[in-house]
Amino acid sequence: METRSSINIEFHPAAELELTEAVDYYESMEKGLGLDFASEVIATINRIKAFPEAWPLLCHDINRSLVKRYPYGILYGIEKERIYIVAVMNLNRDPDYWEQRI
Repeated sequence: METRSSINIEFHPAAELELTEAVDYYESMEKGLGLDFASEVIATINRIKAFPEAWPLLCHDINRSLVKRYPYGILYGIEKERIYIVAVMNLNRDPDYWEQRI
């Protein structure tokens, strides 16, 4: 499998907001936990950049990679010049809420 580590990452505005809100939530639960969550999300995104096709398709050409240690998944589309993150999804949420973003 070919890696594409130089590919750009872009967030849907709602996905960026989801990430910020999740970091804030975890930080409010325990000091430092928000930073830990953010680090896990960054590690997940780095794995996606390295091997974008390694994770399963959900639907509409959107893949999902799970965040380690947290109930979140990164939902993303693979395009020629970028990875487009459509959701930083809490896995306890309605699984189809993000579909209007694509």
